[in-house]
Order: sequence, then C-alpha cells, then structure tokens
Amino acid sequence: MTVMNVNDVQELIPNRYPIYFIDKVEELIPGEHVTAIKNVTINEEFFQGHFPGEPVMPGVLIVESLAQAGSIPLLKLDKFQGQTAYLGGLNNVKFRKKVVPGDQLVLKVDIVKLKEYAGIGKGVAYVDGKKVCEVEMTFIIGR
Repeated sequence: MTVMNVNDVQELIPNRYPIYFIDKVEELIPGEHVTAIKNVTINEEFFQGHFPGEPVMPGVLIVESLAQAGSIPLLKLDKFQGQTAYLGGLNNVKFRKKVVPGDQLVLKVDIVKLKEYAGIGKGVAYVDGKKVCEVEMTFIIGR
C-alpha cells in the first residue's frame, strides 16, 4: 500500500488549479484501489456562483474528484506510466447529500475491470462516513 502527497499525485495526473481536486492519497493499490482526500474550502472558485448565500459543491465536480482519484491506481501501473487517463463514460451516477465548505470528501475508487487501454472503476465519495455520491466510470488510457 502506498501513501502519496499532492506533489506525488501531480506527477501522475495532468490536472492543475483550478480543476485539481486531490489533496492527499491515503491508500493506493496500483491497478486495484485508491482512497484519496479532497478538502472542500470556501475559497474554491465555484462557490462564487454555486450558490450565492448557500455554497454547494457542484455534483459534476464531485464526480470529477472521483475521476481524478480513480485515474491514480491506473496510472501507477508500469504499462500506463507517463500516459493520461481520460474519462470515457459515466453510469449510475447518484447524489445522496450536498457537499459544502468545510467538508472533507473521502474518495474511494475500486478498479473492477481492466482491459488493454481501458479500465472501469466504481467510485464512492463520503463526508463524515456518509455516502454523498456514487458512480461507475470508464477510463480510456492514452497519450
């Protein structure tokens, strides 16, 4: 099992501010599983307009956080190092609770299928141990 900090993750995925949502990787099994953290702060740019007076993290950005986390166990495989994991599809997306400033998203993704240049992951985001989002994601690996 591997723990990674922000700098280690930034060597793997191309995302950068303002669309970079991984603060820490707490658990990593290459090709199989990741548990990552996203600390949600009021300083996030999207809170300026979503929604004034009631800041809520957009659901699509929760899914993006899960996708960024899910790409990590794939890109840690020797055969995919130096490549990019693109989001190829989403299925069964469900939102359970809103995410607000001060929340810590715990992002768990299991890679359930791996093909030559693609993978399928099941992701769940939690806040305080409660499920806030779940999604099935298809990743396409390319240069």
